[in-house]
Amino acid sequence: MLEIARSEMIQIFRNRLVLVTGLVIPVAAGGYFVHQHEAFSDLGGLGYIAAIVMFTVLAFGLYTTAVTTLASRRQNLFLKRLRSTAAGDAGILAGLVLPVTVISLVQAVAILIVLGAVATGPAQLPLLAVAILATTAMMVALALATAGLTNSPEHAQVTTLPVSLSVIAVASWVGIAGTEDLALLKRMLPGGAATELVVNAWDGGVPLADSLALLPITMAWVLAAVALAARLFRWEPRR
Repeated sequence: MLEIARSEMIQIFRNRLVLVTGLVIPVAAGGYFVHQHEAFSDLGGLGYIAAIVMFTVLAFGLYTTAVTTLASRRQNLFLKRLRSTAAGDAGILAGLVLPVTVISLVQAVAILIVLGAVATGPAQLPLLAVAILATTAMMVALALATAGLTNSPEHAQVTTLPVSLSVIAVASWVGIAGTEDLALLKRMLPGGAATELVVNAWDGGVPLADSLALLPITMAWVLAAVALAARLFRWEPRR
């Protein structure tokens, strides 16, 4: 797995398109939210900004790049060749998505550290870490499922757009409007519970038990996406 991950890391830094979509755009968007944190905090508080930064980085940096990578490796039969080695299926997929996952996590954490430095830091740092890791797992699982519907890297620009925009829209809705109304609906939408978890972790004022009760909803999305990926994912190009 680690050898596959090392090779994939090299490929990421050689591909200009991946560098732009996976590194430049998320950092630029996150930097904008941090720079304008005073204006955006009037809408939903610093917790809202933290959630938007997290989902922007994970949606465009992790999710979109992972789908594009898997579609590309399948199209050029690299996945098929990897299956002829001693590596197992889980190890192959983990090796392919590990580099972009690590890069996106580093980006998200770095931007949130800057946000905490220029504004106010999170009230519950361990809870924030749990929320980020759970959301990362959800976006990786969604990427595997979406890759099963994606025939080529070019096709990924179409198949990833609905999920990317949806999670960011849900994060904006929950972060700005809160969950006083339509709480169940907002929490059950993809990213809704995770957004509320980040807001609670950053802004504080919510009992820890109430926040942790949101975690199973996010993990349910992980399990559902993994189950869907198991049915949809293909190792060879569709003939």
